[in-house]
Amino acid sequence: MLLIVLLVLVLTWIALQVQVAVAGLLNGESIWSKAEKQAVIDLYAYAETGSANHLAAFRRQVQIVADYRVARDALASAEPNYRAIEQVLVRTGALRESIPGGLFVLRHFARTPYIHNALESWRATDAGMDELQRLAVESQAAYATGAPSAVQRAAITRRILAINQHIAPLTDVFSHSIALGAAWLARVLFWAVTMAAALMIGIWLYFARRAMRELQGSESRYRTLLEGAQDAIAVVDAGSGRILEINQAAEHMIGGSRQQICGRPFVSLFPDGPPKLDGADAPNTHADVALAGGGERVRHVAISLSRNQWGERTVQLAIMRDMTERLRMEEDRRVAAEALANIAEGVLIADAEHRIISGNAAAEALTGYSTSELIGTPLDALRSQLNGAPLDTAPWQEVAYIGHWQGRVQSRRKDGRSYPERLSLSAIRASDGTPHRYVAVFDDISESEAYQRQLEHLAMHDPLTALLNRAAFEREAARSLGEMRIRGRMAAMLFIDLDGFKAVNDSYGHAFGDQLLQQVGQRVQSQIAANDRAGRIGGDEFTLLLCDLGTRDEALPVVRKLLLLLSEPFHVLEHEIFLSASIGISSFPDDGDDPATLIANADAAMYSVKADERNSYRVYTKVMQASTRTRLTLAGELRQAIARGEFHLVYQPSLDLRTRKLVAVEALLRWQHPERGEISPAEFIPLAESLGMVRAVGAWVINEACRQIRAWLDAGLPSLRVAVNISASHLRHPQFVEHLRATLRQHRCPSDALMIELTESAILHIGERSRRTLAALHELGVSVAVDDFGTGYSSLAYLKLPAIHTIKIDQSFVNGLPDDANDAAITRAILALAHSLGLEAIAEGIETEQQLAFLLAAGCLEGQGYLFARPLLPDAIAARLAESRTPPTSGAAPNAAMPG
Repeated sequence: MLLIVLLVLVLTWIALQVQVAVAGLLNGESIWSKAEKQAVIDLYAYAETGSANHLAAFRRQVQIVADYRVARDALASAEPNYRAIEQVLVRTGALRESIPGGLFVLRHFARTPYIHNALESWRATDAGMDELQRLAVESQAAYATGAPSAVQRAAITRRILAINQHIAPLTDVFSHSIALGAAWLARVLFWAVTMAAALMIGIWLYFARRAMRELQGSESRYRTLLEGAQDAIAVVDAGSGRILEINQAAEHMIGGSRQQICGRPFVSLFPDGPPKLDGADAPNTHADVALAGGGERVRHVAISLSRNQWGERTVQLAIMRDMTERLRMEEDRRVAAEALANIAEGVLIADAEHRIISGNAAAEALTGYSTSELIGTPLDALRSQLNGAPLDTAPWQEVAYIGHWQGRVQSRRKDGRSYPERLSLSAIRASDGTPHRYVAVFDDISESEAYQRQLEHLAMHDPLTALLNRAAFEREAARSLGEMRIRGRMAAMLFIDLDGFKAVNDSYGHAFGDQLLQQVGQRVQSQIAANDRAGRIGGDEFTLLLCDLGTRDEALPVVRKLLLLLSEPFHVLEHEIFLSASIGISSFPDDGDDPATLIANADAAMYSVKADERNSYRVYTKVMQASTRTRLTLAGELRQAIARGEFHLVYQPSLDLRTRKLVAVEALLRWQHPERGEISPAEFIPLAESLGMVRAVGAWVINEACRQIRAWLDAGLPSLRVAVNISASHLRHPQFVEHLRATLRQHRCPSDALMIELTESAILHIGERSRRTLAALHELGVSVAVDDFGTGYSSLAYLKLPAIHTIKIDQSFVNGLPDDANDAAITRAILALAHSLGLEAIAEGIETEQQLAFLLAAGCLEGQGYLFARPLLPDAIAARLAESRTPPTSGAAPNAAMPG
C-alpha cells in the first residue's frame, strides 16, 4: 500500500507540475498577446486624441511586452538567471506559481515543433513593437508643438494599422502554437497518467485481495464519508456531540489533521454558535454559519445536518460547503454596483443595437432624463457633432474594431439646453467576439473648456494689464505686418517707457505700482484701433503697433495723444501720481521687416529720449542703434567692474561753516574705466538699477567706506563722520542691517562714524519692513540723513522716526541764495523745521561767499560745496585731518559726533 501511495503522490506531483507548466505557458501567452494588442489600441487612440492617459496606457503595455522580450532573450542565454527572469515576469502580472513550469518548457522544449514556431513568431513581432514606440515618440512630439492636423493624425494612424496588420497574424500564430504546445503536453500527461494508473491498478488489485477482509468491517463507515467527497463531511455522535470521523475536505476546511479534529466537540468549530444538532422535531437542519478555520481565519459555510444510523450508533452527518468565495464575489458585485451608481461621470449601458438598457444617477443628473425615460433610446439620439451635424458611424466602427472610442460631442439635456460633452464608448464582447453590450461614460466639460479658454487667454495676455504679453504681441505683430506687406501699407512700432515709475514703485510698494500699471494699460488700450496691437513686454515697458498707415507721420498724432494721456494724474489708493512717458518710434518697412527688429529699433529711439529730455518721443535713426550697443556694452562691463577693482571712492568734505574746519565727508562713487576713463555716476548708476546690481554696488560702497574709516583711525587721525548714499531697494533688503552690522564688525568701525543717506523720494511712504530697518539702524547707532530735502512729495511724517538725524538742504534751493526770495524763504523754513525737531541741517552746493553768509545768518552750521573743496581722494582728506590732531569740539562742530 505504501508503494501505491508513493506512486500516487509522485504521479500527482508530476501531473501538477505539468498542469502548472501548461498554466504558465497559457498565462504568459495571455498577458503578452493582450499587452501587444492593447498597445496598438492605446497608441491609435493617442494618435487620434492626444490624450495623455492613452499615451501612459500605451507605455504600460509596451513595458509588459518589453519585459517578456527581456525574459525570453535571457532564457535563451547559455546560463539564464531564473530568479531575475521570474522577477521580471512577476512585474508583468504573471502568476508566480506558474512561472517556473513555463520557463522549464520554454528552456527545455524550445526545439519542439509547436514551441519553436511560437518563439519564432514572437521574435518576429519585435521590430513592429519598436516601430510602434517610435510612432509614439513622433506623435508626442507633434502634440507637444500644438494639435497636429487631421492629415498628420491620419498618416500616423495608417502607419499604426499597417504595423498591426503585420504583427497581429504573428500574435495569432504565437497564441495558436502555444495552445497546440499545451495540448501536446496534455496528451503526454494523459498517456503518462493512463500508464501509471494502469500500473497502480494492477498493484492495487494485488493488495486489494489481501486487504478485502480488513475492509469489509469498515465498508459502511467509508461509504458514508465518500458520499459527499467534494464537500467537507463530518460524522458527529448524536449523544456526546463529538466528531467521530471527517474526510479530507473537512481537514482542509477546518485546518487540522484527522487525529487533531476527531474527538473534539462539534460545537467548538462555530465561534458564533452551532446549528441545532439534536431534537426529534428537527432531524434535518440547514444553516449558514461561521466556521473557525486554521489560524484566525473564519469561513462562511452552508451546513446540512442529517440524522443517520452508523451501525448501532446514532450520528449526525454534517455536510459543509465553503461559501466564503461566493459571498466575497457577491460583495464585490454589490460594491461595483454601488460604485457605478455613485460615480461622478454619467454611465449608460446599451445593447448590441445601441439602445440604452440602464444608467446611473449621474447620467440622470447630467441629462435631466430619468433612467426609465432613457431606456430604449439610442445612445446617439441626444448627441451630435460639435458642428451640429448628427453623429456618424465612425465612432461605432472604431469601437467595433479596437473596442474603444473617445471624443468630444455636443449633447442636449431634457430642457433643451446643449453642452459640450466628453464621451467614451467601450464594447463588452460576447464569447464569439461580437459586441454584446456598449458602455458609454460621459461628462459635462463646460467648466473645463471655460478654464482652458482662460488658460489660453493667460498664455497670450499680461495678467496685470490684460494687454498682449511679449510672445503673443510679437506673433500678432508678425501677422499684421504680413498683411501690411501684402497691401503695401506702412506700420509704426511704438516703444513706451514710463518716466519715474521705479521711484513710485520703490516708494509706495509693488502692489501700488501694479494698480498704477493697470491704469496705464487702460490708457494705452484706449488709443488703439481695431487693427492695431498693444502689449506689455516688461515692467513699465509697453509696445504699440499702429497699422494701415500711409506715412510714418500719421502715427505722430497718436503718439502726442499718448504723451498727453500719460502725463495726466493717476489716482491710486487716494494718492494722485504724476508720471510721463518716453516713446521711441520705428516704422515698417523702413526700419525693420519683423517685430523683433522694429521693437529693438523703437527701444533705441526711446533710450534717446530718456538720455535727452523725457516726456517726449523720438523717431528711430541708425545712429541710435549704435548708442544702444554702447549702452549694452557698458552694462556688460559694469558687471565686471567690482571684480576688476575699477570702482573707487572720493570724498566731498563737509565743514563747520563757522570755523571752516572739516567735520564730515560724503562718500561718492567713481568708475575708472580702463578705456573710457572716468564714467559719470549719472550714467552708470541708473544702469546698475536697471540690471538689479544697485544692491551689490551699495554693499561695496559701505564696505569701502568702513575700511577707509578704520584706516584713518589706525593712522591716528581725528574721528570723522562718513556719509554713504543708499538706494531704497537696498534698504528694503531683509539682510541689509545684518550685512551692515557684519561690515562694521569686520573693520572695527564705530557705528557713529557712519551715516546712511536716503533721498526724500525714497524714504517717503516707506513700508513696515523699511520702518523696522530704520529702527534697527537707530539701535545699531547708525544715523540717517534725508538727502535732497524739499524736492520730494509734501509729507513730513517720516521726520518723526528716531533714526532720522539729519536733513540736507538741496542745492537747488542754495543756488538762488541770497537773491531769490522763494529760495531764501524755503531755506529759512527748512532750517526752522530742523531746529524745532532737534535735527541737524547740512546745506549742499555752497559755491559763493554770499550763500555762506546767508546760511550762517539763517542758523545753518554745516555745509558742503565747491566754495570749500571739490571731492577729494582719501590721502587728501587725511592731509586735512592731520592739520589738527584733536577732534573738533562739540561747540565748534555740532555734527562731528553723531548720537548712537
